[in-house]
Amino acid sequence: MDREERIRRRAHEIWEREGRPEGREREHWDQAVQEIEAEDSEAERGPVVPDPTVGAGSEPDTGGTKPPR
Repeated sequence: MDREERIRRRAHEIWEREGRPEGREREHWDQAVQEIEAEDSEAERGPVVPDPTVGAGSEPDTGGTKPPR
């Protein structure tokens, strides 16, 4: 599906979700554009892979208390 069709469908979904108000076509279109652009940029970045070195070698968080010895 091309980008404009995705935006059109999303704007329609927004319109329906908001109770089908009259006179807010441009607002719904603009919101749909923002949502589609956000989704597309997220898809281009790909999934976030955690860095295995973050937190490595640190002591576990005990909430400020020391374990009994």
